[in-house]
Amino acid sequence: MIRIAIANQKGGVGKTTTAINLSTALAATGWKVLLADLDPQGNASTGLGIHQAERVRSSYDVLLGECSVADAVIPTKIPRLDLIASTADLSGAEIELVEFEHRTHRLLEALDAAPTGRWDIVLFDCPPSLGLLTLNAMVAADSLLVPLQCEFFALEGLSQLLQTVERIRQRFNPRLAILGVALTMYDRRNRLTEQVADDVRACLGTAVFETVIPRNVRLSEAPSHGLPALIYDHR
Repeated sequence: MIRIAIANQKGGVGKTTTAINLSTALAATGWKVLLADLDPQGNASTGLGIHQAERVRSSYDVLLGECSVADAVIPTKIPRLDLIASTADLSGAEIELVEFEHRTHRLLEALDAAPTGRWDIVLFDCPPSLGLLTLNAMVAADSLLVPLQCEFFALEGLSQLLQTVERIRQRFNPRLAILGVALTMYDRRNRLTEQVADDVRACLGTAVFETVIPRNVRLSEAPSHGLPALIYDHR
């Protein structure tokens, strides 16, 4: 089972949009996919059309050991795509997890106990911080996908994130690799966008994906309909 954390401590860079649409695309091509919403805002859950009343069990319950991964899973409208939803309870999880031994490995242990072969790939949608929720995702993951908005401040956040990844490798998860950096909200009319993209490529080289995600109103509209953009407007 492949495990990918989608993380960046800066907010508004497209983590959730990437998580929703990447998981949808993988499911559409035949993969059995599980998306774990680890953001207390629960936007990935809302974006897949899962209402609050349907979130009986959530990632909060999994992290605190109150239910298994299999018990928390909610099937989505997309065939082969399952979700572990987020609820507002998750906002207090970081404080509650402090009391647990091996608090950085709670998600890893829960996934290791999940049914073998049920999913081919697991994606973690992380909150915009480098707290215990993101740390749990990075410890449980094989690799890290970093959405990066093409703005100057994003570069500062990227260096901090890379330092965090290196510390996690040394202390908790030596197998954690950078899958790649995805440039999001790319505006070809803006010279700053080109400058930021050039700087990131100069720094990270082939770790930056060739494909860029342009600004697109459909990506913004889709969550209000509870649909991935790939289904809301397949063009």
